[in-house]
Amino acid sequence: MSTENKAGLGALLTPEESVLVLIDHQPFQFANLNSHEPTMIINNTVGLAKAAKVFDVPTILTTVLEDRGGLLLQALQDVFPEQKPIDRTFINTWEDQRVVDAVKATGRQKLIIAGLWTEICVAMPAIQAAGEGFDVHVVTDACGGASAEAHDMAVRRMTQAGVVPITWLAVAAEWQRDWAREKTLAGTTDVLTHHGGATGVAFAWETQLLAGRERGA
Repeated sequence: MSTENKAGLGALLTPEESVLVLIDHQPFQFANLNSHEPTMIINNTVGLAKAAKVFDVPTILTTVLEDRGGLLLQALQDVFPEQKPIDRTFINTWEDQRVVDAVKATGRQKLIIAGLWTEICVAMPAIQAAGEGFDVHVVTDACGGASAEAHDMAVRRMTQAGVVPITWLAVAAEWQRDWAREKTLAGTTDVLTHHGGATGVAFAWETQLLAGRERGA
């Protein structure tokens, strides 16, 4: 199970080892999202997706019963306009062989999952994939449940199964790791500016102060 190597530098995420699966960010799911403010989940999910694109992390989009549950959130689809989400009937994403095959085709073992709802469509695949040897991380602030208790119990259950809970800003920070990595620096700061909340505001302020200092010099 995904319970080993949870400490040390190797436990941190890298873009080269990561694969991201985003599950069921659809209108029907948002309609009964009561654990978090929906706009926060939308912001965090889109920020996470944009970060994945910056770091060339393979990202798999999924929906469930799209004709009835609605199309994928447009802001999320816009990050990957060329990708058609895998539309499932299985409640458990990991029981859809197309999703499993897409993940395995990347050759990556650090599986990052976010979706709606935490207690069902996230917990099921996370627990199963962990049992199959994947190093599973769940981005808890890009997930949400039918209630605060449902979300919390799901995170506790997944943790007991060896799944690592993490937040989207932590994922982006572990991918970037070093501010001297200029290749992804501009993209990372752009994502933080637009989706990082107070962090983005503070960064814009710092940029203003640095620009003023340079002009003064």
